[in-house]
Amino acid sequence: MHALKTSLLAAAIALAASPLLSSPAQAVDAKDLVNATLSGASELANLPRQRVELKRPPFVHDHEQVAKGGPKVVQFTLPIVEKEIVIDGEGTKLHAMTFGGSVPGPLMVVHEGDYVELTLVNPSTNSMVHNIDFHAATGALGGGDLTVIQPGEEVVLRWKATRPGTFVYHCAPGGPMTPWHVVSGMQGTVMVLPRDGLKDGDGKSLRYDRAYYVGETDFYVPRDADGNFKTYGSHAEALPDTLATMKSLTPSHVVFNGAVGALTGEQAMTSKVGETILLVHSQANRDSRPHLIGGHGDYVWEEGKFNNAPLRDLETWFIRGGSAGAALYTFRQPGLYVYLNHNLIEAVLLGAAAHIKVDGDKWNHDLMTTPSPVGPIKPGTSLALPADK
Repeated sequence: MHALKTSLLAAAIALAASPLLSSPAQAVDAKDLVNATLSGASELANLPRQRVELKRPPFVHDHEQVAKGGPKVVQFTLPIVEKEIVIDGEGTKLHAMTFGGSVPGPLMVVHEGDYVELTLVNPSTNSMVHNIDFHAATGALGGGDLTVIQPGEEVVLRWKATRPGTFVYHCAPGGPMTPWHVVSGMQGTVMVLPRDGLKDGDGKSLRYDRAYYVGETDFYVPRDADGNFKTYGSHAEALPDTLATMKSLTPSHVVFNGAVGALTGEQAMTSKVGETILLVHSQANRDSRPHLIGGHGDYVWEEGKFNNAPLRDLETWFIRGGSAGAALYTFRQPGLYVYLNHNLIEAVLLGAAAHIKVDGDKWNHDLMTTPSPVGPIKPGTSLALPADK
């Protein structure tokens, strides 16, 4: 009976996906694709190739901020991992779908004019069909139409990075499967740097000492009749209830990097006074409002597009659902900073918050001090504004 239920559910998934995802043969003429590939083969054969080992967010793989030499082919391998994860301190479990085993998937960094060559792997231990849609790429549903792979299959996709900026990638198998895969963890970001590096609005070069990637995700874990979060034996078993919860547009969790508290305490990001950090922030589904308590966005590419001049001195910036942005900040004071979504309900009650521990020897009293430390209210201190008298 269980096998029959699973097979019927699989059929329903395939039927739901089919209207919004055509086959590669329908979307791209195979002959044209081969001819285009052959015509560019000699040019590509002469380009240097670089194989990059991706890192688990919030960390970012080593990269040059200013390109050395001409374009190259940058090779990445990205296994798809379906697994159960714990998403809060109460032990709530989610059957996640991930790129590389992490939520979000890893940040990939290349330069404008480079070629991204991705080997996408769907191990036979998985149960779902997957693909990848690069918002930075041109054509074939961002690559989604060329990368549909069953468990036990892999595919190599190559695309040219023609637009500098930060761009989301996500799984998009079609129909209701697309939002389900995305809110189950299948999203990440590509950063395409200008070949001559980041610049302010006047053309002055900007550099960073550290880069961190914060991927914000909204989860939709169903509850039982008593209000407790439900657990399921598999992705297929969780699907009907999860889709119903998703339709409410009310997330059970809104988190940074896969779980409540994933970037706090011992897992906090770190920096030092005088260092400049680059914070890349993505949200593949909902809008977000990043804010650094005690700091600012010195330079902010709110829309994530490096051809545009960055905004200056922002208190809070806006990340549109389905996009990634970037911000530079130089720390001027030591201490613990909180980086959060300034929808405070989502930050405090649902989990969209992180910590940055900043080391430094001295506190700058010119920037902030307490001329009168905390103590009892002094005689004569007014307890009302003039309008209240």
